[in-house]
Amino acid sequence: MVNVNGFIFAANSHRLNMRLRNRKKFFAGKKFPRVTSLDGQRRGFTLVEVMVGVAVLAVMTIGLYGGLTFAFSEMRLARENVRATQILQEKMEVVRLYSWSQVTDPTYVPTNFNETFYASNPTNTTGNFTYSGTVSVIPAPISETYKGDLEQVQVQVSWKSGKVMRHRSMTTFVSQYGLQKYVY
Repeated sequence: MVNVNGFIFAANSHRLNMRLRNRKKFFAGKKFPRVTSLDGQRRGFTLVEVMVGVAVLAVMTIGLYGGLTFAFSEMRLARENVRATQILQEKMEVVRLYSWSQVTDPTYVPTNFNETFYASNPTNTTGNFTYSGTVSVIPAPISETYKGDLEQVQVQVSWKSGKVMRHRSMTTFVSQYGLQKYVY
């Protein structure tokens, strides 16, 4: 015996065929009852119910689209900020390698620079834009006796993100004899 969907059939095919034929004869010509309400009338969705359902679905879809658009734009802005921070850090590390005479020489430190967003992949031109920046070395804004042995270095970078200009900056101090002379 084989159990198929609650019906038990014999294992041989002849009995199975007979039962299937009998089943078809049993259901032939019979009409199944329709789903009705308690008062006996047929039920379905009205046009108003369908329109409300479509409106709710449209609001949910628009909300989902808006959320995804906002998330992708925030992700792009985060990537741009990370790249700007990398550029600032790179320029600060270069200044750190300069000697005191190189830092104080106004012609040695490059004052303007341009960096691309995709520095390692220049062939990718989609969304590729340029960060413009400046490096300024000025006397430290302090009044202590070691004022002549201290310089302030500020690196600024700006770029256009969509229709908005963005700016970031990083500032540090460079001392002639190193930090240990002034701290210890």
